Amino acid sequence: MIGRLLLVCRLAVRDLRRRRTETVLLLLAVMAATTTLTLGLVLRDTAGDPYRSTREATDGPDVVAGAGDPALLTDLQKLAGVAGHGGPYPVAAARLRASDGTSDVQAVGREAAMASVDQPRLTRGSWVRDGGVVAEAAFATALGLRVGDPVTLNGRSFEVVGVAVTAAMAPYPSGTCLVAQGCVHGARSAGTPEGLLQNPGLVWLTQADARSLDPDNLTYVTNLKLADPDQAQAFVDAHQNGRTLLQSWETVLADATELAQDSQILLMIGAWLLGLLSVASLSVLVGGRIADQHRRVGLLKAVGGTPGFVAAVLLAQYVLVAVLATAAGLTVGTLTAPLLTESSAGLVGAAGPRPVTLSTIGLVTAVALGVAVTATIVPTVRAARASTVTALADSPRPPRRVGWLIALSARLPTPLLLAFRVAARRPRRVVLAVVSIAITVSGVYVLLVLDAFLADQPLVGGYGDVQVEVLRRVLLTWTVLLLALAAINAVVITWATVLDNRHASALTRALGASPGEVSTAMAAAQVLPALAGAVLGVFPGGLALFAAINAITGGDSGRATLPASWHLLVLVLATVLVVAMLTAVPARLGARRPVAETL
Repeated sequence: MIGRLLLVCRLAVRDLRRRRTETVLLLLAVMAATTTLTLGLVLRDTAGDPYRSTREATDGPDVVAGAGDPALLTDLQKLAGVAGHGGPYPVAAARLRASDGTSDVQAVGREAAMASVDQPRLTRGSWVRDGGVVAEAAFATALGLRVGDPVTLNGRSFEVVGVAVTAAMAPYPSGTCLVAQGCVHGARSAGTPEGLLQNPGLVWLTQADARSLDPDNLTYVTNLKLADPDQAQAFVDAHQNGRTLLQSWETVLADATELAQDSQILLMIGAWLLGLLSVASLSVLVGGRIADQHRRVGLLKAVGGTPGFVAAVLLAQYVLVAVLATAAGLTVGTLTAPLLTESSAGLVGAAGPRPVTLSTIGLVTAVALGVAVTATIVPTVRAARASTVTALADSPRPPRRVGWLIALSARLPTPLLLAFRVAARRPRRVVLAVVSIAITVSGVYVLLVLDAFLADQPLVGGYGDVQVEVLRRVLLTWTVLLLALAAINAVVITWATVLDNRHASALTRALGASPGEVSTAMAAAQVLPALAGAVLGVFPGGLALFAAINAITGGDSGRATLPASWHLLVLVLATVLVVAMLTAVPARLGARRPVAETL
């Protein structure tokens, strides 16, 4: 058994080494999908590194509790499992005015002394004092606040004395609402009740100053440290009620990594799109390789190889490529994930590579093997079941004759006549070409819609300018991968068509067709499916993909501006033009082969 396995592996490796260009293309096709999938799987954990660093640097709380009555919070501090606490601290709603703008804020009253639980870490300036305000770092960056700036809170004058970060609340503008009035994140709609704070920032003052801002509408907050931080969510679930609002550190982490969650969704969708493109690419590559290996299949069977053995040799090649692509995708994806995250100004530290978990390795490997097996199983089994004599003869496959197509194409110019008949010989390949282009154009359509959406909304779902750029970077990443893989597909499909039609093309040239007409026909055979795929990629493909992303992320598709009709027309025409340019070279190379040698 071991000897048989070694023989299969040796034959598979030899085949891969003999066709190195095709092997590299196979590797790149699968690696694109595995890399994007790995990015999606590890991005969320990587993005959480800055929050964990901030939590450690500030003695962050395990649970943050708010209530209108401080006695309720005092009772929570006495519960079993609570190892430490800070507060209760008064919280007031206020309107902050600075030289660079105005904003609603939640003003938390703190003591001048350092707290044992949740002591915000100063990045600039000093801690609170009478008449002094400390601004949360992300909020200070967004509003342009600097140490020494004069500001007013509800009409009272203060000075910015410091800037700090905290782990008790997600950075601006995704922070939790602490005040009794309530808050609204994002743009205020026509039906929003008056009095709600819009995208409030966070500032700290002395307790006396905080109480003086709005003495009749104070809320209170306490920070709890548990003996077992992993039980924070269980503690919240057990003691949450209508009079107190509790939030675990896991919830704050989720809010702090909201951007990474949306980036992760986009990357996962991109991974599945690339997986589909990889199946199309591998199907064509495998079909072309196996068609070129008919004689080798016959030799293996002639020396005693069973159909199962032959199928194992053929399939092992692509399994080995899938394994290599998995290793490369896991490595590249893990190292690249920190580049697609952006640490908020409200956190300390930066994202770094994280160890890959067994579940991630298992899922990426399963996807890579699934792509390889799905794309190769049908042509592999078909080749293994061919008779030995037929395989050794390696005779060209006779063309399929379709009466209506012959009648339709008979009066067309020679290049179009040949293009229609070349396409008709391999309808499965035409379908793969259409699907490949449709998937790519759908991805580009979504990129155009989301890019315009992000440009029109400076605060979309709580995002700032830096976060918007990160999302654009993520969109650009998988769009570039889609375009690259689609370009590879176009070239591969054309080259496979050239090889598959080499005998028919030589005979056509022998009967009077010029090399230019034959090469034009080969390129046109790919341009026609590209046109159909581009149209399908815009409608319904692009609209359906955008609707799916909105459904998953909970976005509001009604706020997005769809591309203008002329933009879509340019996209379709550009797709056809690019495919024509990509397919012209392999088509021309195939048409230059001597007729006598081919026949």
